[in-house]
Amino acid sequence: MALSGIEVIGKIIKVYDPKSGISKRNGSEWKSQEFVIEEQGGNSSFPRMCDFTVFGADRLDQFKINLGETVHVWLDINAHAWEDRYFNDVRAYRVEHVDPNSVGMPNGGYAQPMPGAPMAGGAPVANPAPTAGSAPAPGTPVDGMASDNNEDLPF
Repeated sequence: MALSGIEVIGKIIKVYDPKSGISKRNGSEWKSQEFVIEEQGGNSSFPRMCDFTVFGADRLDQFKINLGETVHVWLDINAHAWEDRYFNDVRAYRVEHVDPNSVGMPNGGYAQPMPGAPMAGGAPVANPAPTAGSAPAPGTPVDGMASDNNEDLPF
């Protein structure tokens, strides 16, 4: 089973201080930084948020993520074992800066890259089509499961 990447479009609501160090394995320097993104266009009463990490000084310089910006982030999720427990590691591998006014527009829910915004991880696609194995849009029923609307809540 392979977990495919997850895409999130939202506003950066928290930027943590960068961390750096020296690898115990090979002695090379490393740098990482955590960010919190709040998904845009969802249920405003209960917004969804995700803490993610950008690993590598080159990616931090390339992505240039700042507090308050609206971004389209591609995330990779992996779990690591430590003392018989597993911990999720959520890392960004691609980031595009987007126009916050285009979020939730009728172009399939994808925000358009801002003109002149730094691009990372590949060229933008104007109207991306869902691909096999890609995640459905938020609120889309999956395998007969109910959507995220309040009518399905048990309370």
